[in-house]
Amino acid sequence: MDISFTPAPDVVVILNALLDKFENRAKRNPSISEAKGTYQTSPDTQNFARTIKVSLTELPLPTYFSQTDPHPRIIANEQLQELAKDNIITLQWQTAETNHLLQSVSITNGAYHPEAERSGRNTLHALRATQHESLYALLNRTPTSNHRANLESIILSEKFRFPKDDWRARALDYILNQLRTGKSPAPFSLTDSDFNLDLLVLLCALSNIQAETPHRVFSVRIFNDTKRFDDLQPALLRLARRANSEWKNLPSEDLLREFNLAANPTYIHLAGSWELTDSNGQILHLDPFTPSVGFSASQIASIQKITVHSESILCIENLTTFHEFTRTNSTYPRQHATICLMGNPSPSIRRLIRLVPEGTPIYLWADMDYGGFNILSQLRKQVSPRVQLHLMDITTFNAYAHLSRPLTQSDRRNLKRLTYHPNLKDIHPTVEHLLKRGLKLEQEAIQF
Repeated sequence: MDISFTPAPDVVVILNALLDKFENRAKRNPSISEAKGTYQTSPDTQNFARTIKVSLTELPLPTYFSQTDPHPRIIANEQLQELAKDNIITLQWQTAETNHLLQSVSITNGAYHPEAERSGRNTLHALRATQHESLYALLNRTPTSNHRANLESIILSEKFRFPKDDWRARALDYILNQLRTGKSPAPFSLTDSDFNLDLLVLLCALSNIQAETPHRVFSVRIFNDTKRFDDLQPALLRLARRANSEWKNLPSEDLLREFNLAANPTYIHLAGSWELTDSNGQILHLDPFTPSVGFSASQIASIQKITVHSESILCIENLTTFHEFTRTNSTYPRQHATICLMGNPSPSIRRLIRLVPEGTPIYLWADMDYGGFNILSQLRKQVSPRVQLHLMDITTFNAYAHLSRPLTQSDRRNLKRLTYHPNLKDIHPTVEHLLKRGLKLEQEAIQF
């Protein structure tokens, strides 16, 4: 249908508002096609059309209701009347203001129904489809259904790159389901194809990160732009948390470390009688470094063997406690070779601990709260089931209860969740004690 005018600003606002409502209805019913203005109905449907209306008084019209310059209103009325003559829209005028002030503008979207074939009503359905297409063309607007189809096609063309059990495959399956049910595909965009393509490139590139890599270095390697990863980071985190429940409560920094990505190069802090053997056969003796030494996380991939000349390995959650423990406890080198986890242990730290010989006991000392016990679950699942607790029992808690802090409602919910972890059955009494007392204890409060 040929339309010979360029829509005035007021007309653009009105028609876009109509199509917005039309597409929102299609979003609630994904069988509606925005481009064709149709939707499927059940066999017993009696209504073959639905009206979509916008009231002009509710729209942010730039000039239509101006009381000083009637010219924009006259132009808008003429254009809308021309569309009405072609049966593209329907006009309703304010009482006693016909051809002067509009009350509302509406469109009718036709519904295809098999029974309508006999009555010829599907001819009307086809006409309405053409009318809606005319509005999209007039506004130079692409139907949302087209955007959804394009995004689905892009994701399907890339999804094969990931194994079925990979979190990225699960994330993309979720987005595809969102598209097919007419729901939001966020964090993907329906209109920014460059963003979508870059996000898919980013997901693929994660497989190639073997050692800790700074954000900007990674961004330059993949996009030749130091800032592009910053734009994509929130979308990556959202997809990751959606696809892997274990990452849901991880802070953003810790979650990015799961992919070996860090804002700046980090160091693994070690103290005691460690011997690290790298891929060239070089042996690094760390015991001369007093009280501790920072070992570049990016170098962990080169470590092939660990020998420990202490009774056990002690993993300490927080850096402050690690430094105080190694600085003031003169007996620790014989008892423990210590490592700071820096909160949730990164892949590099987990890899290092996995190299500890089987016969060497491994202990964890962390806060007596959800975060600390969740670290125990991670270590037992991802490193070794033999990891045990140090200074994280009921006796220790009671001795320092006067330095404890109240549990929040979130703390309580998360602690209760830990009781469902199959690898934490031995800590159930401690967790129940914390819940009963309504308290938690940070490791900095403990004297050693």
